Amino acid sequence: MVSSFKAIALVAVLLASIGTQVAALPIAVKRQTITVLAQSQISSFKPYTHYASTGYCKPAATLAWNCGANCEANPTFFPIASGGDGVVTQFWFVGYDPTLREVIVSHQGTDTAAVLPLLEDASIIQEPLDTKLFPGVSSKVQAHSGFAGSQSRSAPGVLAAVKMGMSKFSATKITVTGHSLGAAIGLIDAVFLHLHLPSATVRFVGYGMPRVGNQEFADYVDSQPISVTHINNEKDIVPILPGRFLGYHHPSGEVHIQDSGAWVSCPGHDNTSDQCIVGDVPNIFEGDESDHDGPYDGVRMGC
Repeated sequence: MVSSFKAIALVAVLLASIGTQVAALPIAVKRQTITVLAQSQISSFKPYTHYASTGYCKPAATLAWNCGANCEANPTFFPIASGGDGVVTQFWFVGYDPTLREVIVSHQGTDTAAVLPLLEDASIIQEPLDTKLFPGVSSKVQAHSGFAGSQSRSAPGVLAAVKMGMSKFSATKITVTGHSLGAAIGLIDAVFLHLHLPSATVRFVGYGMPRVGNQEFADYVDSQPISVTHINNEKDIVPILPGRFLGYHHPSGEVHIQDSGAWVSCPGHDNTSDQCIVGDVPNIFEGDESDHDGPYDGVRMGC
C-alpha cells in the first residue's frame, strides 16, 4: 500500500496554524450535465490504471518488465527507458504499448519511505513554469513548486525516451499517467510533451491527483489540445488539496468514483456537486485517506 497520510497531516497542520477553513469556497459554477460512465468506458481506463500503479516499481523492474501483476496486466508492453531514485527524483518509465498503439509515460506517486517527496507534497508555494522547459508559457501560469521541480528533474530523460519510442514504432500518440504525486508530475509532463512534440496526440490519465496549479494553469491546460482525465476515488482527500483558498484549481476532466461504485464525469473546474469530489468531500475531516490507493476498478495502487 502507498499512502499520502504524512503529507496530508503536514498540510492539515499548516491549515490549522493559519486558522483557515478548508470548506469549499462559494464559487459560482455554470450548470452542466454530470453523466454516468458505461462499463465499457470504465474498462477502457484499466490499462492506464495498471501503468499508473507500475509507476511505483523500481526502474530496474520496469525496464525489464518483470514487476509482477502490474506488468503482467499489460504483457505486450515494450519498455524503452526508466529512471529516478525515488528520493530526489520520482521513478518514471517510458515504453510502447502495441495494443493501444501509444507511447506510455508513467510517474511514481508519493512514497512514504522517501522524505523529500513527502515534503514536496506539503509545500504549497506556486511558481511560474521553467521557461527553458515551457517556452512561451506566460509567467502567470503557475504550478506547485514541488511538483514542478520533480517534473523538471525527469523531463530531459522522459522527452528523449518518448522521441525514441515515436521514431522506433512510428507512434503518434502519447499517454501520460500516474497516481497521487505521480499524477501531478504527469499533468505537467503532458503540457511539456505537447509543447515539444506538437504533432503528437497527447493524453493524460491521472488518479488521486492533488491540485497542481493556479487558475491560470487550469485554464491553460484546458486551452491546449490535450485530453485530460483525473479520476478520484470515493472520499479521497488528496484531490481537495492544496485548498482553493490558497489559489489552487483543478483543470476540467474529473471522473469521480462514487461510494456506490458508479463512475461519473464531472464537468468544469472543481465541480461542487455532491456527486463530485469537491462536493462529496468538502473538507479533510469528511474524507477517508484510505480511499486514496483505490480500488480503481479493482486495482489498488502500489508495486
